[in-house]
Amino acid sequence: MTQHSRLILVLADQLSWHNPALVDADPHRDQLLLAEVVQETTYVKHNKHKIVFLLAAMRHFRVEAERRGFTVHYTTIDEGVVSLLAAVQTVLAQTQVSQIILCEPGEWRLRSEFDSWPSQLGIACEIREDSRFLASHALFNEWADGQKSLRMEYFYRLMRKRYQILLDASGGPEGGQWNYDADNRSGWRNKDKIPARRQPAISPITRQVITEVDALFADHPGDLNHFCAAVTRTEAEQQLDDFLTHFLPLFGQYQDALAEESPTLFHGLIGLYLNAGLLEPLEVCRQVEHRYQLGEVSLAATEGFIRQILGWREYVRGIYWRFMPDYAEHNTWQAARPLPQWFWTAATPMRCLSKAIGQSLDLGYAHHIQRLMVIGNFALIAGLSVKQVCEWYLAVYVDAYEWVELPNTLGMALNADGGIMASKPYAASGNYIAKQGNHCAQCQFDPKQTTGPEACPYNSLYWHFIDQNLDTLSTNPRMSLITSQWKKRDPEHKQSITDWAAQVLDQHL
Repeated sequence: MTQHSRLILVLADQLSWHNPALVDADPHRDQLLLAEVVQETTYVKHNKHKIVFLLAAMRHFRVEAERRGFTVHYTTIDEGVVSLLAAVQTVLAQTQVSQIILCEPGEWRLRSEFDSWPSQLGIACEIREDSRFLASHALFNEWADGQKSLRMEYFYRLMRKRYQILLDASGGPEGGQWNYDADNRSGWRNKDKIPARRQPAISPITRQVITEVDALFADHPGDLNHFCAAVTRTEAEQQLDDFLTHFLPLFGQYQDALAEESPTLFHGLIGLYLNAGLLEPLEVCRQVEHRYQLGEVSLAATEGFIRQILGWREYVRGIYWRFMPDYAEHNTWQAARPLPQWFWTAATPMRCLSKAIGQSLDLGYAHHIQRLMVIGNFALIAGLSVKQVCEWYLAVYVDAYEWVELPNTLGMALNADGGIMASKPYAASGNYIAKQGNHCAQCQFDPKQTTGPEACPYNSLYWHFIDQNLDTLSTNPRMSLITSQWKKRDPEHKQSITDWAAQVLDQHL
């Protein structure tokens, strides 16, 4: 046996030399372990795009680590290693080490496993906090402890001040206000040209991964004929530059839009790189701010994009770790209808849902309005099982890890966390979807009708949700206008709507 003092485990979503487990790594003393294992690829039916992206990125990171002089223990997915624990045990049987170093994982289930490793392995394990995030657990909890309600907006302002981003000379918000969301809500009417996306070259390493994943995960969602993700830091930086130059100027205007013509519009498509470590969040925010300072991008677009990273991304992680593991069990509206099979096929006549779910399955991507107001909104007003919906979101998206997926799905989309994240449910009728884009023009259903065979299902389901939860919703000041309107309606008219909603549920679920 060879003697090394430390074994450093590098997880698939920690592929950065800023990873705190690697910041003091010494190739003369330390060995690295990267492991493609069955458990991490199958605990939900992960999209093939996500599996290819992470495995290809891991294999490229291995090459870089070896170039830096490290000995790298690596298990490939075709070896059938069951778990990370099994991969570590294999290395320990070959190499004597005094300590295992790792960065905290992004999911509660893994953190629970890692906490048991010292007793299982009989070796010291140092789990370091993930300093790649901009809000430590202590910072978030200190902020949360002083709040009556945990609204993201106020946390976001704290982060802007902390990192001196988009502030004027007096320390106030650039332009005189913190939030320009009202300027970023245009619907899509196909009046602006969408630039072509830069396509990273597919390396031989990545092609091999594509072949393996297609064979081993044939029953998972994902059409790998469309795989086009960057798998190294250099490539991810090139993708970011392409976005900043060609897409960011119109990002804000169309960030809430829904389009028949494009699944991506002017969105950044960098969430997967941030969440896997190929890009660093503060660097991205600084670059976006710099484009504004050069006069290339409006303040509304700049602020809207930075808010997603410096605000939402850090906020949802804070919520996740503050309230887990109990958070995953919340179900405010007692939603329990089984997830329909067409969530795995996109075979629904509702055009907006078919488009959003179809691209989610095929590409592993949907933008936030598709996730929140199309798919999530339907799941909310149809009363779909919270656990099954959350599992679906975790499975289909390339950028999904439980720390970011669970609060966004359970808390925001399904409003199932008792109001921890949102002050009201994000429930909407077909009218909202019609305003945001052009799907309805291609749909057999009419967003102006509430009942009857041509009526948009969102409409009756929306009022059915209001009716079923009227007592609770009536106590919410932000829902008082809607609930009072419903109460004033003619009883026979209300009954006709709820009866039709029941037929819609029978037909589509």
